[in-house]
Amino acid sequence: MTKPQVPAAHNVLRILALLSTTDAPISATRIQRELDLPRSTTYHLLRELEDSGFVVHLRKPGTYGLGLASYRMAQAYTTQQPLVRLATKPLARIAELAGGSAHLTRLAGPEIVYLHEVRAPGAVSLVTEVGVRLPSLKTASGRIMLAQLPEAELRAAYNSSGERRRYSEVKEELSAYRRQGFATEHEAISRGQESVAVAVLDHLSRPAAALAVTFAVGSADTQQLVSALHTAAEGLRAQFFGNV
Repeated sequence: MTKPQVPAAHNVLRILALLSTTDAPISATRIQRELDLPRSTTYHLLRELEDSGFVVHLRKPGTYGLGLASYRMAQAYTTQQPLVRLATKPLARIAELAGGSAHLTRLAGPEIVYLHEVRAPGAVSLVTEVGVRLPSLKTASGRIMLAQLPEAELRAAYNSSGERRRYSEVKEELSAYRRQGFATEHEAISRGQESVAVAVLDHLSRPAAALAVTFAVGSADTQQLVSALHTAAEGLRAQFFGNV
């Protein structure tokens, strides 16, 4: 077996994998024994994982289990995969309606990450491929999702975004997007292209994702696209989160 190039990272993943297979928190001694790790290494890695929230230390009876950060990561995976599957057909219809590209995205701190893209025949290739991350405040998707966040979370996203505009200006713009129910961007990402987006809200009315469509400037009926996006977003919300 080839030795890992980054042993610490490899062992962190082994610890998380082990904890994910146990029915209850386990001791550091058991982790050390099952993974054949040095005692000092085991405790050092567990402290790092505990500090970052991926592991929780239960001091009585002195055991370790998965922390909140691990559950959030698992929740993100189990959420986005069904959303991709359910969003594919509506996105294809919207892309064809606009003659452009339709996208499913989610927030990732001060950025958005593209989960899915559907292009209409003949649509230009964009930078918005699956896995690409872009600053949320520059994109229609990011703007409409940020517009749904509570004040504290919005300010935190703003503080880590590198945005040069004042917070009050950004907040006012996002509040307008929230009131109208959709956000737009005009050549902020790709020259000659504009976008419109709506949020997919979860059962707590938080932004689980966003649906967006990008098309050549002035080539489509924005209100028609907004209506189609809202219909698709409400359909996803009902299918995934139930009637809320």
